[in-house]
Amino acid sequence: MNKLKGTLMCGLLLGICMLIFSASVPDEGMFPLSELSRAGLKKAGLKIAEKDIYNPNNEVALVDALVKVGGCTGSFVSPNGLIITNHHCAFSAVQLASSPAFNYLKNGFVANGLEQEIEAQGLTIRITDSYQDVSDQVLQTVENIKDPKQRINAINKKRAELAELAEKQDPSITAEVSEMFIGKSYVLFKYKKIEDVRLVYVPRQDIGEFGGETDNWVWPRHTGDFSFLRAYVAPDGSSAKYAKENVPYQPKKHLKVNPKGVNENDFVFILGYPGRTFRHRPAQYMEYQERFLLPYTSNLYDFQNQQMSFASKSDVSTQLALATRMKRNANVMKNYRGKLKGLKNLSLVKQKYEEDEALAKFIESKPEYKQRYGSLMADIDDYYQEVDKTALKELWFNNLYSSSSLLRIASTINGFRDALLKQNGLQAQEEFFNININQVKDFLSKIYDGFNLQVDKNIGARMIEDAYGFQGDNKLGYFDSAHVGHSEQEFVKEFITALDHSELNSEDDVFNEILRDVQSLKNYHDDLLAIQAKLDKELLSFDDEQKRREGVLNRLMGDYVAVKEKFQSKSFIPDANSTLRLTFGNIKGYSPVDATYMTPFTTVKGLIEKGNSELPEFAYPESIKAAWLAKNFGAYAKKELNDVPVNILYNMDTTGGNSGSPIMNAYGDLIGVNFDRAYDATINDFAWNEDYSRSIGVDIRYVLWVADKIDNAQFIIEEMGI
Repeated sequence: MNKLKGTLMCGLLLGICMLIFSASVPDEGMFPLSELSRAGLKKAGLKIAEKDIYNPNNEVALVDALVKVGGCTGSFVSPNGLIITNHHCAFSAVQLASSPAFNYLKNGFVANGLEQEIEAQGLTIRITDSYQDVSDQVLQTVENIKDPKQRINAINKKRAELAELAEKQDPSITAEVSEMFIGKSYVLFKYKKIEDVRLVYVPRQDIGEFGGETDNWVWPRHTGDFSFLRAYVAPDGSSAKYAKENVPYQPKKHLKVNPKGVNENDFVFILGYPGRTFRHRPAQYMEYQERFLLPYTSNLYDFQNQQMSFASKSDVSTQLALATRMKRNANVMKNYRGKLKGLKNLSLVKQKYEEDEALAKFIESKPEYKQRYGSLMADIDDYYQEVDKTALKELWFNNLYSSSSLLRIASTINGFRDALLKQNGLQAQEEFFNININQVKDFLSKIYDGFNLQVDKNIGARMIEDAYGFQGDNKLGYFDSAHVGHSEQEFVKEFITALDHSELNSEDDVFNEILRDVQSLKNYHDDLLAIQAKLDKELLSFDDEQKRREGVLNRLMGDYVAVKEKFQSKSFIPDANSTLRLTFGNIKGYSPVDATYMTPFTTVKGLIEKGNSELPEFAYPESIKAAWLAKNFGAYAKKELNDVPVNILYNMDTTGGNSGSPIMNAYGDLIGVNFDRAYDATINDFAWNEDYSRSIGVDIRYVLWVADKIDNAQFIIEEMGI
């Protein structure tokens, strides 16, 4: 990592540079609820009052219709707990509900009554109840702590204590303290958690995933990426796990669905739970992404998907078992490659270094800032030099257990046994075993759902080969401590043999033999468990160093954001962190390359044209073409297009986690569901710009048309009051 060099591109007075860099900050915004007054919503075109979106006096508002669905967003669209979100957000639950005999993933699912709705395994729902700034309480605990590891441990401990206290005071909620700015601000969020979620209506795969990975992150788009779920609670209204006697949840608020849709340039806004953005990070962070994280992860996921695709080619059961992992990998891989392209095309690392040089000069020019932040930029540079030295080892360890199901299973077995052996005496061990065994089995069962031995062997071999080649600070002690002098091929063979011969291959053997009782668990040993234990010992040592670094970063980023706000004479909107945010903009096309203009609507006609390519990812139900040829559009056509609009494009500021977010018009009516970004906008996580940042949603008119004319799910339309 290069040190900051004195080649400021402005070349003029510092004051002029400040104006340039301040003016270059895009008019972006994933606004927390507390910052809505800063957003300028009325000026932009909002027709309702801001308090109709969020009311700090606990009066019912639009935010009460918002839910967090796993890692996505959804919204209530009926008084009986009906939720609309994306097809890909319900994908894993549909996969788990499917079998070769009942392949809901391929054929879709329609429940024509409450009694037909089925459990959405693995999905839980959170509804934001309230929030409170607790920055002072968190940071007071580290005022006198200098050691980085002790600092981060103290911060995390205080965050956990505050969340635990909130849950103790109100057992009906789930609480967590979210970091809004690293080392600077912390907010306690309280959520109502709903554990019984059911599938109501999911379109078939050639609608919900139309275009597949070819069209993923691409505009123009024609994907019916929507699904309907329902939230259930116990008869007394409390949260409860899936049970027949549970009843539909009655939300405080549900959104009005507007079947008239929107027009080009209309004002729109989104409420949702965006995952992570990294816009307030220094240049060295962007360089780390470009050099290490993005290429390593995208190449690894590409290899993993090749292995899974080959293994599932002719077996439906294997296809279903691996479908969620393959979809997730492909999505991340294409996103990361889009980010890499954006970083290079925008020369973003270079831009960030120039901005940080200007910031360094600003600090030097102000005695009071120089005294407090004088070493900040050099300290940041030193920190990332340290990170870069072990970047490959870090990325390898971060991906180890997600790459190998059997290593993850071995880690669980070893961890359970180690915890059991710490219990004093056989009676205490048996009590510990009996208390925890069901939870351990549930966890393992989820891993076995996506397990395939050949895939594990192929990917595991790749991981061993990669690590064997690491040199210097990245070199793994495992290769020295195991068998000195072994070749790469011998290490790979040893690993594959351990996988082949382990009883962990069989879920039945693990559940009925190894985990039968305390003595069986204590007595079972094999080479795979031994390999995992050696790797884990090194991982834990490295993790200790990571904790120390996290503590260093916490202090540095707190100072970095604080002084940068002074430099730019503005308060920043916090990076996304999976908490409830608002973004707004307009239905708007764009010009991604010279001499082209992408309009903001696609139609069923375009879907059929793509289908003419005869590529499998562009297959679609014949009923769509029949309805289109007959002009059977019902009330869902857009007059100017003489067609049903499928997807819409807009310049709102979104990221992962916004999937499933309701797109609302100026009056707060739902007119679409957000599901993606254009390829050029994958860079949004690092930098946002009006010229290229576009997000993609499914038009509500297409949702209603498919439900009504294609899938005979008219009950959905009736329940939404249309």
